[in-house]
Amino acid sequence: MLNEPVQNIIPRLAGPSILSMLVTAIYNMADTFFVSQINTSASAAVGIIFSLMAMFQAMAFTIGMGAGNNIARLLGQGQDEEAARFAATGYFTELIVGSLIAVLGLLNLEKLVYLLGATDTIAPYAMSYASYILFGTPFIMASFGMNNMLRFQGNSFYSMIGITAGGVLNMILDPILIYGLKLGIAGAAIATAFSQFVSFVILTCQCNFMPACITIRFRNFTPRLSVYRRILYIGMPSMARQGVASLASVVMNHAAHPYGDAAIAAIAIVNRFAMFVNSAVIGFGQGFQPVCGFNFGAKKYRRVKEAYYFTLKVMTAILVTYGIISFVFARPIVTQFRREDPVVIEIGTLALRLQALTMPLVAQITLANMFTQTTGYGLRATFVAALRQGIGLMLFLLTLPPVFGLLGLQMAQPASDILSAVLSFLIVRGILKELDQKQREADAAEQSPGGA
Repeated sequence: MLNEPVQNIIPRLAGPSILSMLVTAIYNMADTFFVSQINTSASAAVGIIFSLMAMFQAMAFTIGMGAGNNIARLLGQGQDEEAARFAATGYFTELIVGSLIAVLGLLNLEKLVYLLGATDTIAPYAMSYASYILFGTPFIMASFGMNNMLRFQGNSFYSMIGITAGGVLNMILDPILIYGLKLGIAGAAIATAFSQFVSFVILTCQCNFMPACITIRFRNFTPRLSVYRRILYIGMPSMARQGVASLASVVMNHAAHPYGDAAIAAIAIVNRFAMFVNSAVIGFGQGFQPVCGFNFGAKKYRRVKEAYYFTLKVMTAILVTYGIISFVFARPIVTQFRREDPVVIEIGTLALRLQALTMPLVAQITLANMFTQTTGYGLRATFVAALRQGIGLMLFLLTLPPVFGLLGLQMAQPASDILSAVLSFLIVRGILKELDQKQREADAAEQSPGGA
């Protein structure tokens, strides 16, 4: 972590993360693909409930990223026992919060799906899908938490095994339950919930039986305000990013209402494909985070900066490639999901092409979020995290559709990408200057007569 060239260690750490992120994105797309074969309203229902899943994923990532980041720093400082307390606190908190969400969601299911943006034709499908997803929420949240905590320990291979196993199982179960057992959209939800439970079991076993991992013990569960303050301070950017993003997706669902179920379904399809594309750069960025956290904790600021620029170059190259492919093949990509509905295809094709134009900018936005969060710039990290799929997206969702109609809805995400890229660049530039100053002070201390 502290000495190997960053161009060697980051790709090695990123490889398992990229694979697990891609598998997660693929099985999310698999749900959308198989359900879309039922009808347009069912396809839209998956998009509606995805905003709900994004909400509890936001909570899971808030706890998991906050705990994991503290774990990386504490390991870098040699404080293994304190790191174990953060691991146990994150794990058991995820299970408790997930259980509360499940109970509240199931008790208010019908109100919930309408609040998320369902129409009368979408609501029955959305309620069927959501009911099974909510039953699996505690295990889904704990899996996300363990995934992040393992990555920050430098054990991304183990996190990959757990997430990938669940993802592959989900893709196998989808057609069996939806078509073979004729469970329809409920089958897709059961496949997702059960697969996430399997991931939860695998990840829990790895955390407790693999020698390279911090063992999770209930006796280390430390639900103190001081511990949660440290977790939330670093984890809040994840809440800002995914929590505000989930709110924006609800706003988008409501903004699409005037254009019917086809518009909601088309946007859901494009968003799922965009998630697949972005999963590759998120996975590579996850290889950057433990290196950044360890070296920041060890006060090797020059190495932190070197890792940042290397990662930014690779992520940008990835998204330029994906952007070209997405623009050229937008129509056949959307057609694969809902070939029976030409309206969905037309709306989705233009939306995907517009997003493809700004896709390379997402590298700057994503890495800025990870960088500011991992280095502990909590307030700036929270702002950056809330920009692209939160503040910026909601701003343009509220202003563009009233002026441009359906085109405004399709333009909202690309417009948010441009705004977010500019603002995140300015924020990161300021932090890099601060790191330069810290490095100069560290170098001066080493060169002084009393320096180490």
